[in-house]
Amino acid sequence: MSKDTEKKSAGESQQDHSLAASLFALITIITGTVLALAGIDLVLPAIPHFPKIFETSVARSQYVLAAFVAGSCLGLFVFASCAKYFDRRTLFAGSLFAYAVVSLIAGLTNDINTLIAVRFFQGAASSGAAVLAPGLVRRLFSESGAIRAASAMGSIESLVPAFAPIAGAWLYTAYGWEMSFYVTAVLTLLVCIFVAVRPNIFPAGKPERDRSPKGYIKLLKNGAYVRYALGHSLVLASLLSFVFSAPAVIENTMGGDIDDFIIMQIAGISTFIIVSNLSGWLAAHLNVEKIIWTGTTVSILGGIVLTAYAAYGPNDPDDLVYMFWILNVGLAIRGGPGFMRAIMAAGEDDERASALLILGIFGITSVATAIVAQFLEYGLIASAVGALILSTPTLFLMKFLPEYKADG
Repeated sequence: MSKDTEKKSAGESQQDHSLAASLFALITIITGTVLALAGIDLVLPAIPHFPKIFETSVARSQYVLAAFVAGSCLGLFVFASCAKYFDRRTLFAGSLFAYAVVSLIAGLTNDINTLIAVRFFQGAASSGAAVLAPGLVRRLFSESGAIRAASAMGSIESLVPAFAPIAGAWLYTAYGWEMSFYVTAVLTLLVCIFVAVRPNIFPAGKPERDRSPKGYIKLLKNGAYVRYALGHSLVLASLLSFVFSAPAVIENTMGGDIDDFIIMQIAGISTFIIVSNLSGWLAAHLNVEKIIWTGTTVSILGGIVLTAYAAYGPNDPDDLVYMFWILNVGLAIRGGPGFMRAIMAAGEDDERASALLILGIFGITSVATAIVAQFLEYGLIASAVGALILSTPTLFLMKFLPEYKADG
């Protein structure tokens, strides 16, 4: 074998190793973000039982969910600010370590008020993955590779709301409500240790863009950005607030159990994945504004159908599987195009635009979950009306705020 051939083979071997290391790093990043996302859904099956376990009210039990989302809002700003001064991989490992520790503490609590407070900090720690993962992924691959990696990560993350409650239900039934927190703590700590031991497979570097708060104010004055970002936040919050209240409603007022919730979620997530992929194709061939309008309308229709059923239906949890998917379809149709239009409307300020959009989702969902919790004793009507009230203002945003124009 010639020296040139040997050098070529060695170079190919190094490239293969580099690609393998990047894929392994991607898997680690996805695992960390999935564990962070599962912080809500793993504990969902136990929430309806918290009033009895902690001798508290249904509303206060729902605060366990609202506190996590509220903490995530704070965490977005904390980690976005820290990313200016610290290496991303170090910060990523640190956020996972904090998330593991707080998850362990949550499992050790025996008071509902303490658990609510701990959940706030657990949510704050979990947001580190959401803030840092996109930057890490962009530096692992080429531009086209990063897009494919981000798409794969999004598809995997979309499965969490469907399958995490199944795991959570099994953990609760077999070992008690604390076990979901213990499992989260152990698995997250393992990922953290791997990141700390093998830092070289992860990209280093600090963001160089200015993170002045004035950038956020400028975005809030951008009518086109608000049109798409707030609309996306409202539609997604409509879906999430319904999901967060569903276990309590199904078990406490509809005579169902967690299996009914899981079946409802699987049906919803399945239709979401199918339609969201179709939406991407439609956006490439049809008018994007019409697609966003259609998705918004379908989302509101889903709220109307659920509200009508709650008011006049037989209150059978088995029926939810035939209606809940409409909310998912609405989000799936407008989700991708609406999100990208928000980022494009922000011009070159994509990092702030993404952070502010996520904050909108978390903030609105947190407040909505806390408000709806006050009325869950009335059953499905509270969840359905809450979803409808959240999604309806999107029509006014679409009607009165300016569209994004590619030519400026």
